[in-house]
Amino acid sequence: MEKFNVHEAKTQLSRLLDRAQEGEEFVIAKAGKPVARLGPLARQVKKRRLGLLDGKLTIPDDFNDPLPDGGIEAFEGKPR
Repeated sequence: MEKFNVHEAKTQLSRLLDRAQEGEEFVIAKAGKPVARLGPLARQVKKRRLGLLDGKLTIPDDFNDPLPDGGIEAFEGKPR
């Protein structure tokens, strides 16, 4: 998180507000000590797109078949 002293923040306030609106956060310091945080009021939530991977993945026909003998032991790292 970037830190700005009061003088810098005052001279760049419009730019900082634009950046905060885009989601960035900043610390404003007085005499080198953090005093306040400037950031967006509400985080913008991106809408989720359903079906994004539709047709790009395939599930094998034997997906739900029982594991072969020793399959669970191998998965858990146990010797056969």
